[in-house]
Amino acid sequence: MNGTPEGPGPVPGSVRPPVTERQTVGRTAAELHDYRAAFNTARLGMAVVDREGLVVSANAALGGLLGAEPAALTRQTASCLMDLAADTHTWYAYHDVLRGRRASFRCTRRIKHSDGHSLWAEVSVAPFPDSSQVLLSVADVSDRRELRARLRHLQMHDPVTRLPNRTLFFERLSAALDPSARDQRGTGRIGLCYLDLDGFKAVNDTLGHHFGDRLLGVVAARLTRCAEQTGDGRSGHLVARLGGDEFALLVEDSTGTEQLAALAASVLTALQEPFDLGGQRLSVSASIGVVERLIDGTGATGLMQDADTTLYWAKADGKARWTLFDPERNAHRMTRQALSSTLRPAVDDGEFVLEYQPLMDLADGEIKGVEALVRWDHPQFGRLAPNKFIGLAEEDGSIVQLGAWVLRTACRQARAWQLEHPSRPPLFVSVNIAVRQVWDSDLVADVAGILTETGLAPELLQLELTESAVMGSAGRPLQALQDLSDMGVQIAIDDFGTGYSNLAYLSRLPVSVLKLDGSFVRGFRYDAGAHPNPADEMIVEALVQLAHRLGLTVTAECVETTGQAARLRRIGCDTGQGYLYSPAVAPEEIGALLAGTVALRR
Repeated sequence: MNGTPEGPGPVPGSVRPPVTERQTVGRTAAELHDYRAAFNTARLGMAVVDREGLVVSANAALGGLLGAEPAALTRQTASCLMDLAADTHTWYAYHDVLRGRRASFRCTRRIKHSDGHSLWAEVSVAPFPDSSQVLLSVADVSDRRELRARLRHLQMHDPVTRLPNRTLFFERLSAALDPSARDQRGTGRIGLCYLDLDGFKAVNDTLGHHFGDRLLGVVAARLTRCAEQTGDGRSGHLVARLGGDEFALLVEDSTGTEQLAALAASVLTALQEPFDLGGQRLSVSASIGVVERLIDGTGATGLMQDADTTLYWAKADGKARWTLFDPERNAHRMTRQALSSTLRPAVDDGEFVLEYQPLMDLADGEIKGVEALVRWDHPQFGRLAPNKFIGLAEEDGSIVQLGAWVLRTACRQARAWQLEHPSRPPLFVSVNIAVRQVWDSDLVADVAGILTETGLAPELLQLELTESAVMGSAGRPLQALQDLSDMGVQIAIDDFGTGYSNLAYLSRLPVSVLKLDGSFVRGFRYDAGAHPNPADEMIVEALVQLAHRLGLTVTAECVETTGQAARLRRIGCDTGQGYLYSPAVAPEEIGALLAGTVALRR
């Protein structure tokens, strides 16, 4: 009774008795029993594998995945059961874990059940601590993988046509162009038919988008049949909807342009058959761009750009056709694109120059005026004639800026010649004007300002417009021409006779000069011993007489021989220009001609 507590517990401050060997063995056996029970009853397939890769024991869950009794798996090679030797990377990673050189390893493999069906499994391998064995864990991920595959299918396919979409198409295209994945037994070539339905927007606008979607679905089915019928049996042709009414047929390991041409022709034939959609019969056509080439040096972006360009050519050539990519035509397109992108800066950079071609009085042979002709001294392509860039300038609107520069430069030069040679009658200068200059600028104000700025008299300026432009003038353009004429500026119709002239309308236009197209004058040429066609001369003579009765003067273009000049003079043509007298020359040569120091260059 000294206050010491009673009971079985140790006295505070005392030492715990040592655990006996029997207690340790009992606890270890219990733990092992618990581990083995957990191993055997686990829903996760597991196996213990020795360092040689042989199964020491397997649980029921793994047996169920493989369709075998757990005991039957003992001493089998784990890598064979899990298909770990299917690729080199997986095999070496697995062996690194067995040898203790890697802490763990995980992969997804397709394993086989004993009844023959396959399933996807996630396989994990990790060593036991302080042991020469490893634990192999196997989880069935077939459902997860199937869900992922379904989601990917939805992501990679078009919901309207159920065809592969743009994303899957480019994935497949990139794989086909990947040199590391190339099949050495293949042709090393690739082909593409890129097509667009002609007039599909009208279908949507008139019949509705629901009807348009149904049409796209039927078109997709026909394209798929074409791809199947012309496939080579090895990989088939991928048919994809790239968006809107655009489709693509990708031909891997193509055999040449003939194969792609046959495929494109079959597509056109298939689409020419009328579509019957709910009692509504509809006919559509398609334009197809065809590209076929070696894979080496080909990129996905470049291939698609060329296909898109070729599709544009097919539409521009009349639609309802296929067009094969043409490197020369593409080079011309690239040149046009390069020129178009540098047109506006070229005016500011001073890359344009004017040359002048004399306009000769056919009666006395004296120079009466000059036509200003613009040239582009391009830093890459050299000196370019107007037909290389004027059309581009009209398309992008830079013709307004360029035309103003030409007009100002020509007027300034004409005034300079007048001041330098006061004893000679002044030359008039003729400048070509595009219709867009009349529409997109205040041409009347521009001309008035330039004449005031340069000091050139209005009657010494002649503005040339093409026949189609003048004959189509109405409203603002016609008023602008009238105002210029009232100012004293001469208006000339260029290339007269190439269009469909309304002669009655011509009499009401403020025109003072007709320039006969060179085709009339070229008809005057004939070889020695042959007789000229009198109809040529009769047509020109009638035009000249008509013009004179309307109070107009007539200039003949492309005069190249003395015989042509004599016949034009005989029928009363007023002025001529052409290589007989001089090509277009630099302003200095015109100045020397006026000074009498040089003769006309012929």
